[in-house]
Amino acid sequence: MAFPATRLRRLRRTGVLRALTRETELTPAHLIQPLFVTAGSEVREPIPSMPGVERLSIAELVDEAGEIRAAGIDSVLLFGIPADKDEEGSGAYDEEGIVQLAIRALADADPGLTVIADTCMCEYTSHGHCGVLRDDGVVDNDLSLELLTRTAVSQAAAGADAVAPSDMMDGRIGAIRSALDEEGFTETAIISYSAKYASAFYGPFRDAADSTPASGDRRGYQMDPANVLEAIRESKLDLDEGADMLMVKPALPYLDVVRRVKEETGAPLAAYHVSGEYSMFKAAAQNGWLDERAAVLEALTSIRRAGADAIFTYYAKEAAGWLRDD
Repeated sequence: MAFPATRLRRLRRTGVLRALTRETELTPAHLIQPLFVTAGSEVREPIPSMPGVERLSIAELVDEAGEIRAAGIDSVLLFGIPADKDEEGSGAYDEEGIVQLAIRALADADPGLTVIADTCMCEYTSHGHCGVLRDDGVVDNDLSLELLTRTAVSQAAAGADAVAPSDMMDGRIGAIRSALDEEGFTETAIISYSAKYASAFYGPFRDAADSTPASGDRRGYQMDPANVLEAIRESKLDLDEGADMLMVKPALPYLDVVRRVKEETGAPLAAYHVSGEYSMFKAAAQNGWLDERAAVLEALTSIRRAGADAIFTYYAKEAAGWLRDD
């Protein structure tokens, strides 16, 4: 039935009517807060390219996690920044490594907090790549799998609820699932960065983690931004290998990929609202060009609307506060 009998504005007239007919829900339960943990004590080091984000030593990390929980966020993602790096990235799988120590500290302070450990080598290698670098400058896929599995097992042994392989090596999900199961960590979930693009939006993160490649780039293992069918293939392969949840990274420039992966797999799906996206909003807000609260909540809602079940975002704690105040 057409206008004038049908008037869609009737259900937009009041906030209550809009809420009753809202198709997409965004709550703090959908948000995951990434955190950077660094060596040292009493460290709260601001990251200039990510206003409001800090590198935290372990005691400060525990305090921050308490504030995050109070805001209604129940999950965090940990990135480690070790005191020393080497060619192999040995700090990634050290039982006394920075992330392993942080996982234990968080579990002791708040057993109800879900702790996800990023499983990669780039923050730990002296060359900044996500695996073992051959003499010709190419990342060796199969040698890297050995170190990634050791890293995942060490994170699970420390108490991680989930590991999140972000390296984009072929076969890593199957290798990690097998290693976790062999070591008795059958309940540890794998959140796979299944469609991680070689994106320009990672710049501020690489400042934060001091992980910019010393030579070359990551286009030989991360995905071409032009491709979507490849993302579906990657995602299906990861599910076959044992992934419990998939991820698309970045989020906003790849909402079409989020939608396609969700429709094609039906699997639990996360999207990562990455550092460059975060910093763009912060810069625009600081210059008075955007209403930060309104713009961020609109962006996060769009990620949910595209099909993401969960969103990794540096805005998680802040957005939770805004949602609570609504």
